[in-house]
Amino acid sequence: MYKFRDSGGRVIYVGKAKSLRSRLNSYFADVSGLHPRTAQMVTTAASVEWTVVATEVEALQLEYNWIKEFDPRFNVRYRDDKSYPVLAVTLNEEFPRLHVYRGARRKGVRYFGPYAHAWALRETLDVLLRVFPARTCSRDVFRRQSRIGRPCLLGDIGKCSAPCVGRVSADEHRQIVEDFCEFFAGRTDVMMRRLEKQMQEAAAELEFERAARLRDDLGALKRAMEKQAVVLGDGADADVVAFAQDDLQAAVQVFHVRGGRVRGQRGWVIEKVEETGTAGLVDQFLSQFYGDQATADDESIDGSPDDASSDDNSAVPREVLVPELPDDAPAIAEWLSAMRGSRVQLRVPQRGDKRALMETVERNAKEAFVQHKLKRAGDLTARSAALQELQDQLGLDTAPLRIECVDISHIQGSDVVASLVVFEDGLPRKAEYRRFAIREAATQGDVASIAEVVRRRFYRMVTETAPDGSKPGIDPETGKPKKFAYPPNLLVVDGAGPQANAAADVLTDMGIGDVAVVGLAKRLEEVWLPAEPDPLILPRTSEALYLLQRVRDEAHRFAITYHRQKRAKRMTTSVLDDVPGLGETRKTALIKHFGSLKRLRAASIDEISEVPGVGRRTAEAVAAALVRDKEGNDV
Repeated sequence: MYKFRDSGGRVIYVGKAKSLRSRLNSYFADVSGLHPRTAQMVTTAASVEWTVVATEVEALQLEYNWIKEFDPRFNVRYRDDKSYPVLAVTLNEEFPRLHVYRGARRKGVRYFGPYAHAWALRETLDVLLRVFPARTCSRDVFRRQSRIGRPCLLGDIGKCSAPCVGRVSADEHRQIVEDFCEFFAGRTDVMMRRLEKQMQEAAAELEFERAARLRDDLGALKRAMEKQAVVLGDGADADVVAFAQDDLQAAVQVFHVRGGRVRGQRGWVIEKVEETGTAGLVDQFLSQFYGDQATADDESIDGSPDDASSDDNSAVPREVLVPELPDDAPAIAEWLSAMRGSRVQLRVPQRGDKRALMETVERNAKEAFVQHKLKRAGDLTARSAALQELQDQLGLDTAPLRIECVDISHIQGSDVVASLVVFEDGLPRKAEYRRFAIREAATQGDVASIAEVVRRRFYRMVTETAPDGSKPGIDPETGKPKKFAYPPNLLVVDGAGPQANAAADVLTDMGIGDVAVVGLAKRLEEVWLPAEPDPLILPRTSEALYLLQRVRDEAHRFAITYHRQKRAKRMTTSVLDDVPGLGETRKTALIKHFGSLKRLRAASIDEISEVPGVGRRTAEAVAAALVRDKEGNDV
């Protein structure tokens, strides 16, 4: 295992090799003949570190852990280009809820998916609610209907069993939810036979209305099943992976098959760092994708953490079908088997249904790749052109791959805040955004605020630099750069010449001479260089100007958001802070009940005392505090 670090000490690439000497020779023998991204990585790297492990399985695990820990810039990361919807079942609640969900998974919630389209998932759920009338409402709606003693519309039309008003008990409602989960997890035959038997029994007992309703329920289930056609006749659980690629990029598609039916589909487009074939892409994908799946939560891809038919973690299926086996296929299969808890087969399908499905997934990967290239070609070209143009126009030694921007936000000098946003390779890196609360005593306008933020941002970098000045401060425990330890190539400040001069003066005083500074004035979109009497005027169609505007606008948005949060907190809490006996819970309850401080100020003592937890004496104290605040503001 090896790590490349740049001149700042940040890990930029991790990899594994049986022979480190051979791998490094391939990197440094002839840089001009390398893959473009590999050449950029090699020229950026300043040092290499390595770790010897005993087995290939250990190497797989360590590579995954390093990629997750260091987030190296040049390693391929299989991140979704969108957030896929899943069907969530909140089994951790007394009355479980069914709902379409996007986001991080939580314990105690059962998930089905991911699915390609939220609308299709909602349609299927709407059909199944006729047969499985489980709760779908939010917690607030459920409590409101319980309080007023009347079910919502879904309860009236028979698509909810209305546990909120006691039509079914908690145990009865949970049984409905469990039946739904069994059907959605693929055990459809059992449910169909059960309904057919109940329909026949109802007809035999001359309960024709009940028999007709069961007949309609059967029809609804059949319509839902038609949307999930059987693709593997043996009812197998498998993930089918396929790629489409060129010299610079690759698209990957995954079909999740559970119970013989396609339950979900996912896709990525990534930039290739090395000249890698299909086998290498398979190796990278499997180690990252299933590592993330196994560590994200204890739930499965098809949502069956406690499946009676399986005692393993079904985030990893029984079979993984790939277009080509990687060199370390046995080690990967052993690693996947350890995560699943039972044997996992990693193989290339040769014939039959599985080969036909692989061809379908390959067609999807090729189609996704074509669409991506058509959509992103302009953006990739524009970003490269913008960085090159900035280098030329500003006279920089290299293209500004890392740009930081500072913006100040306030209202007439009050609640002064600042934002710092980071762009790398022309794209926002939101994990490194920072917010600053400006010290009021030091605030003498935007120029002084800019100077303070720049000083605070670069103070850490200067103080955490190694004694020999060779690299920024690196956390000895994690190996990651400490906060603010990685400098930008270009610092943009929102403003004209005075703001740019203030930022440049601070950097000069701190002995930092390798960070370029510019100011971007809003009125005419002029670019101001420090100590220059006249601005630099970029053409309105300039890609460089467009990139600077995007960076400045993102900093402005981030600063405004923080400023509004501070103002809202001050306006809604400071007036009530001094009311004796009024804690955070009751302050929150008051604001939530009345909706705003204005409405609370207009309320009578009787109306305030109606809020749960607020007694008469506390209501009088709240009213008195609001009157004092109003009189003080009027004065």
